[in-house]
Amino acid sequence: MSQTDSKLLADKAKPRGKYPHVKVSGPFIFVSGTSSRKADNTIRGAMADEMGTVTLDIREQTRAVIENIKAILQSVDAGLDDIVDLTTFLVNMNDFGGYNEVYGEFFDYNGPARTTVAVHQLPHPHLLIEIKVTAYKPRI
Repeated sequence: MSQTDSKLLADKAKPRGKYPHVKVSGPFIFVSGTSSRKADNTIRGAMADEMGTVTLDIREQTRAVIENIKAILQSVDAGLDDIVDLTTFLVNMNDFGGYNEVYGEFFDYNGPARTTVAVHQLPHPHLLIEIKVTAYKPRI
C-alpha cells in the first residue's frame, strides 16, 4: 500500500479553504489549483496606479503561477519535468495567447498533457489564471 502525505508551505499563499498545496500518494504528486497570489496576499501581475486603476497582466500572472508550482514541486523533491497532466483555468479566453506564450518558456512538446478551460471567475477578481497539476515521480 502506498503512503499518502499532504503538505502546506509556509512561504506560499495560504489556501482559501481546507486543502493542501500538495498531496503525494505513492509516485503521484497532486498540486492544488495555484494562482499568482503571494504569501502576503498580494497578486503578481495585478497593479494599481495612484488613481486606483487596476491593470492585470496575464503573462506576469502565468509566469508567477508556474514558478509557484515549481517551488511547490521542489518541496517534495520533484520538478516541472515530472508533471504529466496540467489543467489551466482562464477567466477570459482572450488571454490564451499571452498565457500560451509564457507557458512555452517552461514547456515544449515533450511537456505534460494539457487542458485549458474558461471559467466564470476565480476566488479573487484580480486573478486571471489558475493551474493545477499532476506529477509522477517514482520513489526508490
